[in-house]
Order: sequence, then C-alpha cells, then structure tokens
Amino acid sequence: MEWALLAGLSESDRRATTSQARRRRFARREVIFHEGDVGDSVHLVVKGHLAIRVTTPLGETALLRVFGPGEFFGELVLISDGPRSTTAAAIEHAETLSLHRSVFEELRRRNPASQDALIDVLAGEVRRLASALVDALYLPGETRLWRWVAKLTDVYTTADGAVIPLTQEEIAQLAGMTRPTANRLLREAEAAGAIIIGRGQMTVVARDWIERRAA
Repeated sequence: MEWALLAGLSESDRRATTSQARRRRFARREVIFHEGDVGDSVHLVVKGHLAIRVTTPLGETALLRVFGPGEFFGELVLISDGPRSTTAAAIEHAETLSLHRSVFEELRRRNPASQDALIDVLAGEVRRLASALVDALYLPGETRLWRWVAKLTDVYTTADGAVIPLTQEEIAQLAGMTRPTANRLLREAEAAGAIIIGRGQMTVVARDWIERRAA
C-alpha cells in the first residue's frame, strides 16, 4: 500500500520506514486520540475507516472527515509540537501504522524526497480547506449534503452495494447543516427509492439519483 506522505521514496526506503511503525488495531467506535492530547505520531490507514471530529464553539461535537485505506491523519505533529486539534475514532474495525515523529525526522534528514512529499501533502490540505470554505459559504446545504453522500458512496461501495455506517446526525455534521434539515432531505430521498435508512447506517440504492442532486 502507498501513502502520499511517503511518495517519492524507493520501495526499500518505504519498507524500512513502515517497518519502524507500530501496527495498531481499533474496535468499532474506539478512540485513537482525543482533541487536546499530546501528539507524537502520524497514522497511516491500512484497513477500515476512521472519523475525525472537532468540538465546536458551542461545545458540541462535529464530524469533519472520513479517512480510509491509503490515507493518513495526524500529520501536523510532524511540523508542530502543539496538542491534537481533533479527535480521531474508528467508524468500524480499523488498522493503522503509527509512525513516530522521530522516525519521520530521521527520514527527512536522510532523504530530501520525504521533505518534498510533506510539503506537497500540506499544500494539498490548504487547497482542500479553501475548497471546503467556498462550498460552506456559497453552496446550498442540500447540495453539500448530496455531495457528501456521493463521496461516502464511493468510499463504501462493494460488490454487495453501498452501506454507509454513519447516522443521519453524522451525515448532517459532514454537510454542515442541522439534523432536522438533513433528516428531511434524507427521508425525501428514501421516499423516492434512492436510499434505505437503517439503524446507524444508510444503504444507497440509486446512485445516479444522488449524483444528479450533488451536481
């Protein structure tokens, strides 16, 4: 498996780096780290999906992102000694490689390609945040909701279909909208035969219906 954080490294360097990582396994809904914790490692996702949450100014918890295999999170510890700015938890059974900051610092000293990869990763995150801000300011909430459902459908599509293991409230948080509004839109989609809402999950039946509303 390849992660953008290790892009540009030779196969032997990647193996040498990941061999120093700690393999960690998490149960469904298990917390990896809490907002405010001291951070010293970046997590490379091997299996499963993980949710990133933040505390809002009103003291509520909001779901911001979902990471899956081949992605990584917690990379700010590689450039800053500050506390964790978010909480990370497994959505389902998950596995990561926890790479300590000292390992990556040594890699950066030995291999300039790793420094370039880190810069590219941080630049990509700035672009993603700028795009998310534009969406939040100028896109209707309904469009944001269906774009997130479309993204999650891509993430969770298997040979048996697409079952998204998130609650309606969590999907509302991703879209940056109130739960009642999200619930109304999701119920309308269910009535149209596009999705099936279950306990703590949602099954996508008509992907084209979702994509038309996400456009």
